[in-house]
Amino acid sequence: MAAPQERLDRLFSRLGYGSRSELREWLRAGRVSVGSRPVGSPSLRVDPKLVQIDGQPLDHPEGLYLLYHKPRGKVCAHGEPRSVYGDFPTAWSVRRPAINTVGRLDADTSGVLLVTDDGGWLHRWTHPRRAVPRTYRVGLAEPITDGALAQLRSGKLLLAGETSPCLPADVEVLAPRHLRLTLREGRYHEVRRMLAALGNRVDTLHREAFGPFRVDDLPSGSWRLLDPHEASLP
Repeated sequence: MAAPQERLDRLFSRLGYGSRSELREWLRAGRVSVGSRPVGSPSLRVDPKLVQIDGQPLDHPEGLYLLYHKPRGKVCAHGEPRSVYGDFPTAWSVRRPAINTVGRLDADTSGVLLVTDDGGWLHRWTHPRRAVPRTYRVGLAEPITDGALAQLRSGKLLLAGETSPCLPADVEVLAPRHLRLTLREGRYHEVRRMLAALGNRVDTLHREAFGPFRVDDLPSGSWRLLDPHEASLP
């Protein structure tokens, strides 16, 4: 099967390399090639994987798929002083589409976060029908009670302002004030609201896993590219 092709000017614009006029200057200077062959026309249709500028391949022309260890204090929003996007190369913010997080973690939550510029991949991971398991390590203000544990596991816990109960949670008690909690839906601030509905308060929250992804030894604030197998999921 032939590799998908794209107009050269559209490709450079999509990846944030520069304007069409800048591309024409680079073409005249012989800086752009396909394989070892210099390119002269910005309208040429090319296989993005074969394009080079100054002898170097383009920056991930088929998409970015990243695993990021979000630290506490960072927010999942563009243009904010504490934005998680400040931890990534600046050039990625001008790609079209720009990189975005797969779902969000609030400022006080750390842990696993996927990041991509592939809208379809993002949608597949966040669609409710997939029921992707999300595992959290939770620190509580008060010891958990047996009644609260039963409620978390029951599938009957109703959050304030909602009419449908939360799906049953898998709960492991690590210590009287520490839980490992696995959920299969992505409601807004779900963990914090669930514990608040039970008369408790979440003091610390860390997402250990999102589906098959874990940060493991990845330092807080760091990221890595997903390998081709990981990027092909789900």
